[in-house]
Amino acid sequence: MKKIIIFTLLSVLFLSACTENLSTSEKLMANPTEIKITSLDDLNAVFKKLDYTPEDWDNGIKEVPRLTFESISPKWQDISKNMPVENKKSIFLRLILPLVLVSNENILREREIVKIAKLTSPELISIALKYEVIEDETTALTNADKQTLLKRVNIIPPSLALAQAAEESAWGTSRFALEGNAFFGQWDFSGNGIKPKQQRTELGNYGIARFDSPLGSVEGYMLNINTTSAYKSLRNLRAKQVTASKPFSGLLLAGTLIKYSERGQAYIDGLRSLIRYNKLSVTDDTFLSDNNLVHLVY
Repeated sequence: MKKIIIFTLLSVLFLSACTENLSTSEKLMANPTEIKITSLDDLNAVFKKLDYTPEDWDNGIKEVPRLTFESISPKWQDISKNMPVENKKSIFLRLILPLVLVSNENILREREIVKIAKLTSPELISIALKYEVIEDETTALTNADKQTLLKRVNIIPPSLALAQAAEESAWGTSRFALEGNAFFGQWDFSGNGIKPKQQRTELGNYGIARFDSPLGSVEGYMLNINTTSAYKSLRNLRAKQVTASKPFSGLLLAGTLIKYSERGQAYIDGLRSLIRYNKLSVTDDTFLSDNNLVHLVY
């Protein structure tokens, strides 16, 4: 059911003024339509209305609706136990993929700013702070800093993001996913993370990073990959492919994630197997549709 909002004329004029300078994609993300989901049938009905069903996927449709959701339903653990595994996977992937594409869209917008902005541009300085190229806004940016930014400000292949989300959250059924929208198992040493039931004392006061929304979790994961020194080899390989005008797939970049898990090479092998078995490589060619954002609430 769509949430119906009645605006006064003044409100409409105010919103028009606020969105006048937004990009097309930002306008599409503004003022989402909220749809209440009370059952799996409701969710599948939304997917069908948006032409986003397994049949559409099998028919080679690469267009993905702009779709977000507020959290994993508390009922998901129980519901997913009583459905075919392939159905569980399909629902999870269709919920996460739009978040990955939206996050990548935002990164590409930042990348364009990095390419064309002057070194003194406030927008460029803000991006340099976000991607940890500089420590404070008073630092003068150099051309070398800009090159570092171009290595960091780039997309993550959807197939890789989906595989890691599935692996780290057990297809959205983990306690961390349910309690804190934590789909990627990122560690948190601030004291605000979700405490594991069996905490390893030698690692200090750590937890799993929690996020306000599933989209926030995806954005946090991508920023982690794009800034942390442990994943420098991924950024270097990605940049090498860009320079050579070659694509960088999830299967390719997965090979650089030796430090993402203590399992090392076994983790890499598992990700690649997950990508191949679930045919996730096709998602690297998907793109967002021009629908206004649909936000699912439970």
